Amino acid sequence: MIGTQVLTSQTMILAWFFYVPLLLWAVWRCPWVELFSDTRRQHLLFGTVFALFLLWLMRRDFDTGVSYHLLGMTAVTLLLGWPLAIVGGLIAQLGLLAMGRQDLASLGVNGLLLVVMPVLITEGCSLIVERAQPKNPFTYIFCSGFFAAALVALACVLVAMGVLWFDGLFAMPEWLGDFIGYLWLIIFPEAFINGMIVTALVVFCPEWLETFNRTRYLSEPWSDDGDT
Repeated sequence: MIGTQVLTSQTMILAWFFYVPLLLWAVWRCPWVELFSDTRRQHLLFGTVFALFLLWLMRRDFDTGVSYHLLGMTAVTLLLGWPLAIVGGLIAQLGLLAMGRQDLASLGVNGLLLVVMPVLITEGCSLIVERAQPKNPFTYIFCSGFFAAALVALACVLVAMGVLWFDGLFAMPEWLGDFIGYLWLIIFPEAFINGMIVTALVVFCPEWLETFNRTRYLSEPWSDDGDT
């Protein structure tokens, strides 16, 4: 998460111009009829938003104006689908804003970096997996869960550092080797946490995952040699 002290006003205003239309697009694409008629989906949404809010509260704030915390948006996207994931991320952001743990001016930048971009990357990985139509559920777990979360963490860090470098108000690391070392400390926990959550959902509650094709993955047995 990035604070207002290391962002220029031009960057924050520009981020709002991108974030608001994407939010409206997500709200328009949300399955509101199904959501209001299905109490199970309502409980999933509220529980996911609350868990996301708690996860974002457990963060390390640095004096330099940035904060580190796990995102969890990969599991949220696979669980709710991309429109509700973006809306849920916004609600969690508003919760942080109400507690004074986030600034309103930088909400647009952080929304793009920590909500929209992880959701779109995860959705892209999920679509690629679904297009391949694998029958092995471990393909879904690894590619849509572990790999997508790792890619999300890498992309968020690189884009965030690019924004900070462009604004010029943040003291960039002097040595590239130190920066690459920190990358592994960010990527691995993100991939592990999201991957384990997705694995548990596939095993115990596959019907909760909006992006999991139960008909193909679970209707018939699979084996590596193609025999059934």
